Formats: sequence, C-alpha cells, structure tokens
Amino acid sequence: MKIVCNGETRKVAAGTRLGEFITGLGLDPDSVVAEYDGKILNRDEYDDLVLREGAVIELIRFVGGG
Repeated sequence: MKIVCNGETRKVAAGTRLGEFITGLGLDPDSVVAEYDGKILNRDEYDDLVLREGAVIELIRFVGGG
C-alpha cells in the first residue's frame, strides 16, 4: 500500500505500525515527532497505530548542535 511521508510517496506492507515504519527508516522513535493525517501523536501511540492506505505522515527530528 502507499502512504506519503514528508511529501514523498512510499510503499509499505499492509499492517505496518507507525513505530515499525519509523524504525525502518533508521530513526529512533524517541527522537521523532510524528504528525498523522494532521494530528500530532504522542510517542506512546506509535506502536499501536496501524498505517492505512493514503495516510499522510510528517516526521520531524530535533537535533542539537553547537
């Protein structure tokens, strides 16, 4: 199935959970803020939320520097 993540169309397997998707991108779910179809999610929702066809996800990573 197809979703849109940060403006880019991606294919994911049916039944994929948001936490799995984030980890599959090589990101640490604890360092990412996720917006799913316009709603900002709590991190404790990542492992429960099953992605659906056509979902729009925005992932934001906060990095520090000096």
